[in-house]
Amino acid sequence: MNNQISRRNLIKLLGVSSISLPLTGFTKPLKKTILKNTDKNSPIKLSSNENPYGPSPKVRNAIIDAFDEACRYPYTRVAELEAMIAKKEGVSPDMVLVTGGSNEALRATGRYFGMEQKEIIACKPTYLALLTYAKDFGCNINWVPLDKELRYDLNEISNRVSKNTSMVFICNPNNPTGTMVGSTELEDFCVSTSKKTCVFVDEAYYDYSILDGYPTMTKLVKKGHNIIVSRTFSKIYGLAGVRIGYIISSPERIASIKKCTMAGTNMLATHAAIAAYDETDFFKYSLNKNKEAINYFYGLFEELNLEYRKSHTNFVFFKTGVHIDKFGKYMKDKGVLVGRPFPPYYNWCRISTGRIEDVKIFGEKLKEYYS
Repeated sequence: MNNQISRRNLIKLLGVSSISLPLTGFTKPLKKTILKNTDKNSPIKLSSNENPYGPSPKVRNAIIDAFDEACRYPYTRVAELEAMIAKKEGVSPDMVLVTGGSNEALRATGRYFGMEQKEIIACKPTYLALLTYAKDFGCNINWVPLDKELRYDLNEISNRVSKNTSMVFICNPNNPTGTMVGSTELEDFCVSTSKKTCVFVDEAYYDYSILDGYPTMTKLVKKGHNIIVSRTFSKIYGLAGVRIGYIISSPERIASIKKCTMAGTNMLATHAAIAAYDETDFFKYSLNKNKEAINYFYGLFEELNLEYRKSHTNFVFFKTGVHIDKFGKYMKDKGVLVGRPFPPYYNWCRISTGRIEDVKIFGEKLKEYYS
């Protein structure tokens, strides 16, 4: 069987119908392709902060082509991707660790610091992957409430740092609240705190906050501060199901955390990330579609007089006034999946942006709920 036939059969097997589309700019056929819903019988999924417009056709092509190397271990391609990231961020390649989603980097870091069996300080609610693993390995989690704006309370965290603190965890913008600590405030905090302990900054939603003036804390890593920064290809790049992310820190810290990783990424994911990393058209398109959905949510909640927080992510946190279990069940029965509970905010809901037509269906169901 020749390569062309194999490729065609593979495309059919994967259910991808758009491999031959032009990749220069976002044409009308391209928009139609990435808006396609492959399973119309499934509920509308606005629960997991995914980008439903990805992967782009360029990245899909890269994944298909990667099957030629699928019989090989991905180490060389991973090193290539780490070098790309290092060049873009202005660090050396040994300061980058690519993993099977940023979740794996978070868990490996949690394992590494958890074995010290000291404490990690974090606000609640926040993203739990690192903290759960650290706790499982004997680390105490010193929980700090969010401030009145549902942001990380950096002043209270500073007050709690002690000799027993092995790490401070910051998720910025925060998941599930979507709120963001300003760049100057966070930078000052990271500089001062990293002199006492390690600071981990989870920047999974960094790409959505660039236009809001949030510069990555990798600049502090480059200056030698005791900081770890995590990123992911799951969100704006639309690769949540492919599983690839990375962390940036000092060479020594990266080498130590690498020993704690249990699940590296794979050849197909690496090719996808390499293709996606400098793809500006899809990046801008995703930002614009996300903004469209975010603005719709704002208008919807204001119309219904529901409290919410301005978001710097691809989701919005709003106050339902009822327990999330009850609200979530109602929405599920109506064919819409919303975010899980985030204690102690049981009467709030995290709703993800999605295809604009799906977002508007959620809006219709929400108006019915409060009618």
